[in-house]
Amino acid sequence: MQKYLLTFLLFSLITGRLTAQRLVSDAKIVYKMETAGQPADPTFEGGTLTQYVKGHQSRVDIDFKALHYSYLIDSRNQTVVTLIDNHGDKYLIRAGKEDYEKELKQYASVQFTDAKETKEIAGYTCKRSVGKMPDGQTFDVYYSTDLVPENKQFNRRFVNLKGIPLQFEILNKNGTKTTMIATKVDLFAVPGSYFDTPKSGYKEISREEMSKIGN
Repeated sequence: MQKYLLTFLLFSLITGRLTAQRLVSDAKIVYKMETAGQPADPTFEGGTLTQYVKGHQSRVDIDFKALHYSYLIDSRNQTVVTLIDNHGDKYLIRAGKEDYEKELKQYASVQFTDAKETKEIAGYTCKRSVGKMPDGQTFDVYYSTDLVPENKQFNRRFVNLKGIPLQFEILNKNGTKTTMIATKVDLFAVPGSYFDTPKSGYKEISREEMSKIGN
């Protein structure tokens, strides 16, 4: 009898752990932005990042007061469409398989090492991990092992991470770091229309043309 009881308890623990871990195919995650190391630029105060995931498609919206970026990512066809709304001036930039694979290769070489620290973020217990770039730079990530992405390339930056990040740092060119902290996680079916490329309203340009506009 004790043997059967022990077997039942072990089975319960294993199945309980498997039940807690969820393979995520559809999600919407909202992050707030915090930048340390320099006085905040009013243009970028109160910024948010929203991550959408649906199967092989993903979308990232970055919103500031008068500036909006959207990235429409298709991991099956290996394409990225960037939408920019700068004070009402709207631009569309397409990146094909070559650019997609180049960026994927860059982030595929990032190594993540788990640390002991944990914290609660948006209702999930998250583990701290330290990402190391090929050039030696490091950044902190807190990820949930209970949320495992079906599409590992939903965000190529975290292709080697063992769960979905709910807090992470982005290294800025000026040496500062911007921290993204999840405030809300919704695991609902995301409408497919969220990933459609607009057919009008945007001027299609190349990356080179955009860099000239930025200067």
